[in-house]
Amino acid sequence: MPGVPDLQTLTTDVLTRLEQKYPNAKYELNWDNPWQLLLATILAAQATDERVNKVTPVLFGRWPTPQAMVGADQAELEQVLTPTGFFRRKAKAVKETSQGLLDKFGGEVPKTVDELVQLRGVARKTANVVLNTAFDIPSGIIVDTHVARVSRRLGLTDLEDPDAIEGDLMKLVPQSRWTFFGPAMVLLGRYTCTSREAKCGECVLSDVCGKRFLDREA
Repeated sequence: MPGVPDLQTLTTDVLTRLEQKYPNAKYELNWDNPWQLLLATILAAQATDERVNKVTPVLFGRWPTPQAMVGADQAELEQVLTPTGFFRRKAKAVKETSQGLLDKFGGEVPKTVDELVQLRGVARKTANVVLNTAFDIPSGIIVDTHVARVSRRLGLTDLEDPDAIEGDLMKLVPQSRWTFFGPAMVLLGRYTCTSREAKCGECVLSDVCGKRFLDREA
């Protein structure tokens, strides 16, 4: 398509603009240690980070360690987690994840994707959030619904599966920038390139976005 930048040039432009817009981009869940971030990420499924951040001070205040979480009263735990939605499923998940940490890793959060995904409820996205954010390990690129949507609109991928999208992005983005790229794209998708509306007039990427070229051709 005439005028459309090649993918590597586009990626370089995207990184430059994101670094200018979000120089200190970080995942917006609150946490004090890797275990808290792991559980908060699990709770954020089908819930906003803001809602999870309101719950976790109470959650970790009552059950401050994996051992304490495993011993939590199920009904009390469900009550605390009710605002996050799917509270019965999530209460079971945080207990089982904590038990898995104790059984498999001595209560310590491991530092590889292969180890993390052995835990119940932990897939690549959650593993990448923990490794990128808590340990600054470029294990991969966080691909949540925001990153998936923005990546397709930009023209960085045409895939739907999160793991496949991550594979495309990892080929384009230098590994040294993986831990920045994911959180920055999350912020862009959460506040500007939203699912309800692409606020192109407010977007730092509007002049290089693949959506612009597609809309023009249409």
